[in-house]
Amino acid sequence: MADEQIEDKPEESKKGSMPFLDHIEELRWRLIKSILAVAILGGVSFAFADYVFKFVTQPLGDVKLHFTEITGSFYAYLKVSFFSGLFAASPIVLYQLWKFIGPGLYPKEKRAVLPMVFFSTLLFLTGAAFCFFVVLPFALTFLISYGEEVMTPIITVSSYVSFAGLLLVAFGAAFQLPVIGYFLGSIGVITPQFLGKGRPYAVVAILIAGAVLSPPDILTQVLLAGPLYLLYELTIIIVRLTGRKKDEVEEES
Repeated sequence: MADEQIEDKPEESKKGSMPFLDHIEELRWRLIKSILAVAILGGVSFAFADYVFKFVTQPLGDVKLHFTEITGSFYAYLKVSFFSGLFAASPIVLYQLWKFIGPGLYPKEKRAVLPMVFFSTLLFLTGAAFCFFVVLPFALTFLISYGEEVMTPIITVSSYVSFAGLLLVAFGAAFQLPVIGYFLGSIGVITPQFLGKGRPYAVVAILIAGAVLSPPDILTQVLLAGPLYLLYELTIIIVRLTGRKKDEVEEES
């Protein structure tokens, strides 16, 4: 029993004993690795920018893009390469994030880092795919056609890439909710009862998150808030099935 209790306690790792500045140093190196991964894969994407650009503009349909500056098309390709590199490097970025958190966990929780990275990446890409194939075409059709009787839409390539890229990242980040819920539930921070009682507050928080994460229009905010609420309900189910019970947390503490 004593051995089991010792094994269940957090390890005396370098993160648990190192001072604040060393935490910052570790965070700095993990950020550097993440940025390098995005930069390298973004550079690879830039070599195939024509093909990538044709793919990312599919939701526009027959709408033509324009640029008003001499460097407009070049910077648009840079933006496309950056977002492509970010999505391609998402497993590496998420791995660095979970490895930074990992040393402060219990040994059995640290063993779940790689599965967490896998499901985080899967949900991130699933959220981006849902946005690209479902939300983005619908949002573009609505927004571009709105007021078309009295106005002529001239969509610049820079505005489209920024709009689409940020929306894809926002949906990818929002789809992390079940993984975050599982993690917090597994260490006893949240319970299904807590999430159930906090549902009214969660709805308000989701609406605020939809307004902050999505571009400033009501339609995309609603299209993001809807899936977020469904993910919140899914998170309650996940925490109920896998979360640590309150009495278990009290015994360990």
